[in-house]
Amino acid sequence: MDLPDFEPDVLSQPTRARIFALLTERREPTGTEEIATELGLHPNGVRRHLEHLTEAGLLNRSKHHRGRGRPGDHWSVAPGANPGGDRPTAYADLANWLIRAFPSDRGEVSQVERTGREIGRELAPPRKEDSAAAFREVMAALGFQPRLEPAEDVRIACSLGNCPYRDAAARNQELVCGLHRGITAGILDELDPDAELITFEPKDPYTAGCLVRAG
Repeated sequence: MDLPDFEPDVLSQPTRARIFALLTERREPTGTEEIATELGLHPNGVRRHLEHLTEAGLLNRSKHHRGRGRPGDHWSVAPGANPGGDRPTAYADLANWLIRAFPSDRGEVSQVERTGREIGRELAPPRKEDSAAAFREVMAALGFQPRLEPAEDVRIACSLGNCPYRDAAARNQELVCGLHRGITAGILDELDPDAELITFEPKDPYTAGCLVRAG
């Protein structure tokens, strides 16, 4: 199914921008009431903004059961979200992570990967029963536009439709992809401790399509 056409100014509305930023940070589906409480807003108004963001192709809506009664709406960043009408970038995060990961004495990429794994554990949401769906949600929030692939012989198979670090990766792909590999492994450590990253296949950062498989 094709995503709806994106409205270029959808995030120019301050409340919608705050909601989208919150869900990007959460990296997991979050309920309407919880979003409203976090932002100090009325749930009815928040719901209207959430529906607007969903119609614009930036959010996904899902139903979650919590106790008795009807399941409530939960919202997460859509895997194909293009905020601002362009593929997402994440330079602020990348700069901070590289500063943290790359020692002043020019340590090796293996050190960068180890630090990336620590960062990935910090980024992962609480463990869930469906680790593949949770992995997709984290990757979507980070701007990778993930797509789950058939995974008959592995726990998780995912292709990434966007590289939010593409300009930096074009300059030093070994470093940036090493960091990304470590982050991916760390996220998997938390989401599914029994899973092991068995494939991390980088592609051209401008055309994307990196492959991740965990078994």
